[in-house]
Amino acid sequence: MMSFEVLMQALGNVMQLGVLTAIFLGASYGLFVGALPGLTATMATALLVPVTFYLDPLPAVALIVSSTAMAITAGDIPGALLRIPGTPASAAYTDEAYAMTRKGKASEVLSLGFFFSAIGGLVGAMVLLITGPLLARVSLNFSSFEFFWLACLGLLTCALVSSSTPAKGGVSLTLGLLVSTVGLDITTGQPRFTFGSVELFGGISFIPVMIGMFAVSEVLRGFSGRAEVIPHPPKGEVYHPYRGMFSLVKRYPLSILRGTSLGAAIGALPGVGGDLAAWIAYGVSRRFSRTPEKFGTGHPEGLIEATSSNNSGLSSAWIPALVFGIPGDAVTAIAVGVLFMKGVAPGPRLFVENPSMPTAIILCFFLANLLLFPLGYIAIKAARHVLSVPRAVIVPMILVCCFIGSFAVNNTMFGVWTMLIAGVIGYVMERNQYPIAPVILGLVLGPVLERNFIMSMQISHGDLLGFFERPVSAVLGLIVCSIVILTLVRSLMRKPKLTIPEVVASDISLPTKGSSK
Repeated sequence: MMSFEVLMQALGNVMQLGVLTAIFLGASYGLFVGALPGLTATMATALLVPVTFYLDPLPAVALIVSSTAMAITAGDIPGALLRIPGTPASAAYTDEAYAMTRKGKASEVLSLGFFFSAIGGLVGAMVLLITGPLLARVSLNFSSFEFFWLACLGLLTCALVSSSTPAKGGVSLTLGLLVSTVGLDITTGQPRFTFGSVELFGGISFIPVMIGMFAVSEVLRGFSGRAEVIPHPPKGEVYHPYRGMFSLVKRYPLSILRGTSLGAAIGALPGVGGDLAAWIAYGVSRRFSRTPEKFGTGHPEGLIEATSSNNSGLSSAWIPALVFGIPGDAVTAIAVGVLFMKGVAPGPRLFVENPSMPTAIILCFFLANLLLFPLGYIAIKAARHVLSVPRAVIVPMILVCCFIGSFAVNNTMFGVWTMLIAGVIGYVMERNQYPIAPVILGLVLGPVLERNFIMSMQISHGDLLGFFERPVSAVLGLIVCSIVILTLVRSLMRKPKLTIPEVVASDISLPTKGSSK
């Protein structure tokens, strides 16, 4: 816990005109970049690094913090309106959000995203402010065994909830994991499945694959006449941002509590970040919902839990970054680099030598998440114009954004070709009712799963029982194994069994009147 004097000093530092201007400009920039299909929050943050050269340490970090918080949330806009997720986290619930838009509830789904993302971000910032050092100390006790089981839990949850047929979800997940193995081997450095291509040595980035499977496949569906038409807003209709949000708070208080708690806990784990939190939160919401059959049809319950965990995980990802200098995700890795460049070394000594600095960074989170409400209001009001654009006009614009986003990953055409191939594969998968979201998560978590599995096997000298020797690892392992066993048992119990009379009736066709027999 920090003293009142430190809090007041940090508040005075944040309330300076230069810092407030950086927060506002960063949030506006993040809203613009995040809303563009194919441009991610990490890309938006990386583009800001040259600008931070000319700023003091606090305004520089405030610029990154505000742009990231807004870009993560704005990534839900193309997902809800165009079925193109802006971030790996938003891919967890893109289909749910898009289903609400097809029902003519674009205003509600966007309001829901901004409102509950802001709540999750504020709660995550409060957790960071009060219990940051304590959570970081706990998270450092996690070894490769715990991270392995945590990755397994996220993968299983996604595979089971992404399709009415878990087997098809498992096939999609396996495809993503297989693609994630392309590149250099983690331990030996030997190339795998590169087929002599230098471009494949660095692996296949999930960004072109995500853009292709969601955006390009949707364009192909439109050309084939299979795309569902989104109803245009009637002339004179006025979008009412945030209408009905407080009734949702009263209806789903447990979902908000679970989402923010999961985001804060998972985001605090070094190297994991908040993306995994949204996937697990959506799966947990469906598992414990009283109406799981409504999921996938435009049901707000899962969206509330996933979006609130999204920004909560983003805030708590700064816990290991500030307290121990260990980035929680790619965005905090960039921010830590900026701090080092400015002569501020994150770590335990920072809270002793300059306690107002980390406290001021946390307060920037509060202001950035508070800005989600007014800037989100403007974005929701402007959303109806996106839906009013004719499809013949918006499809070329989407493709241009997709090409730019895929090319910008490595500044080569390899990303563009990856996007196009992934789009064709995604189109074929959807025609055969295979979910595509598990493919993306498999690509994101595949390296995490492999790296921690190899490290764990080296620590335990090849003994698989080592995964159950640590208390937390044993609990997580039992949860994962229980999910697998219960899923298999339930699928076997649901298999229809024919009785003897039914078998006889199906094998013997009785002669009808007028038959020649």
